[in-house]
Amino acid sequence: MAALGRLAICLALLFAAYATGVSILGAIRRRRHLVRSGTHAAYAVFALVVVAVAILLHALVEHDFSLEYVAAYSSSTLPLRYTVAALWGGQKGSLLFWVCMLTVFTAIVQLQNRERNRELMPWVTATLMTTAAFFLGLLTFVTDPFERLPIPAREGADLNPLLQNYWMTIHPPSLYTGYVSASVPFAFAIAALAAGRLGDQWIRSVRRWALFSWFFLTLGNLFGARWAYEVLGWGGYWAWDPVENAAFMPWLVSTAYLHSVMIQEKKDMLRVWNMVLVLLTFSLTIFGTFLTRSGVISSVHSFTQSGLGPFFIGFLLVVLVVSGGLVVYRLPELRTPATVESFLSREAAFLFNNLVLVGIAFAVFWGTVFPVVSEWVRGVKITVGPPFFNRVNAPLGVALLFLAGVGPAIAWRRASAPNLWRAFAGPVAAGLVAAVALAVAGMPLGYAHSTFAIGVFVLGTIVQEFWRGMRARQAMLHESPGRALSRLVGKNRRRYGGYIIHVGVVAVFVGVAASSVFRVEVQQT
Repeated sequence: MAALGRLAICLALLFAAYATGVSILGAIRRRRHLVRSGTHAAYAVFALVVVAVAILLHALVEHDFSLEYVAAYSSSTLPLRYTVAALWGGQKGSLLFWVCMLTVFTAIVQLQNRERNRELMPWVTATLMTTAAFFLGLLTFVTDPFERLPIPAREGADLNPLLQNYWMTIHPPSLYTGYVSASVPFAFAIAALAAGRLGDQWIRSVRRWALFSWFFLTLGNLFGARWAYEVLGWGGYWAWDPVENAAFMPWLVSTAYLHSVMIQEKKDMLRVWNMVLVLLTFSLTIFGTFLTRSGVISSVHSFTQSGLGPFFIGFLLVVLVVSGGLVVYRLPELRTPATVESFLSREAAFLFNNLVLVGIAFAVFWGTVFPVVSEWVRGVKITVGPPFFNRVNAPLGVALLFLAGVGPAIAWRRASAPNLWRAFAGPVAAGLVAAVALAVAGMPLGYAHSTFAIGVFVLGTIVQEFWRGMRARQAMLHESPGRALSRLVGKNRRRYGGYIIHVGVVAVFVGVAASSVFRVEVQQT
């Protein structure tokens, strides 16, 4: 069975390389039969990788300790749920799991676009299959999950005790889903650049994929924080660990994209910026994978040191050079004459939101790589700890929370004084009342005080938007309050769904601020 699994990976690599080449050739020569051949090859890659995953999973469940991976990450006494989780518990298995998810998403994209985006799809297929070929190449030539031991082990080494936890069964799959699904918007962005189709069609095609990726990145980060709270941190849920940062950075950039893309759809602005954000999100997922597998930065979350680092850095450089070159080449076509007319507008609020999010991402990136840079330059590794991240990101976070209340309520193009009064008088008053009440209650002024007060302001804007929308439907259609509210949300799911997410964001900010201010640490012996 192990030989069959390795054969499946090798064949999948060949089919992925073929799919890449024939899809590009079909796009250039406009030959539909070549494009179809590339699509069929992508389906073949999917089937072969699924076979390989099934064989490795079977070996884990059947305790085939003749395989080095099974012997290293499982045992005959390991509960079934952790035996299955061992599939992504080690480096080799996690890479196979990664490429399996990638091929699943590739097959879904092919099915979704059988009759749509025909000019883009050859380039989409080529991009996704190039990524798959990279991972399959690693599995074939560098880190074989079906490697056999010279002498089969009598018993496995068992899964790391820290990984024998409920969160191991859902945290890595959630995070991997967010990481890998970011490949789809990236592939469509590359396709739009290569084909010269730079309008809004590619953005509309990947809207749900971008939300899907963002959703699972969010789950992955939250599940990881909960796991750390239970197992690692003695009450701490976030330590600005390099691997935690690696999962946080793509989420920040993806969040920026989900906001700024609305400006492009409504005002035909920020086309270059949105393209860069999509490309950067995918690049950061590869960078995060590099951090967890290279060993260049020590982390309790990372895999053991390996020789994969140079391969990931090389692939990341190729991604940056190719995507950056395409953006520069298409820059004249990407630019639009539309500009922000006023700083007091929704466009400006969303732009400031993007700058803050990307600013936080850059601060996290710099703090994460600084130890490596300092070691390369000076020969001494200078560690950057939580105080740096907290000091830099706390004011940016407060500003971001404030913008979460401004953006949904302020007018497009240019907000007049009456509009500002109508939109913000109530929420600002609520925030001020909360600030005074907290001060009277004895809370010292600072970031936590500001977070609580601004959180009330943001909730005020959200409640106001729901209230006014519901009242408007009642006035027009004479519906009951409950019916008007449900119909309002049902017919404007994107808008009001965003408001609900903002409620969750407020809850997270308040929770972080409260746990920082009211934390009690006790040492016991």
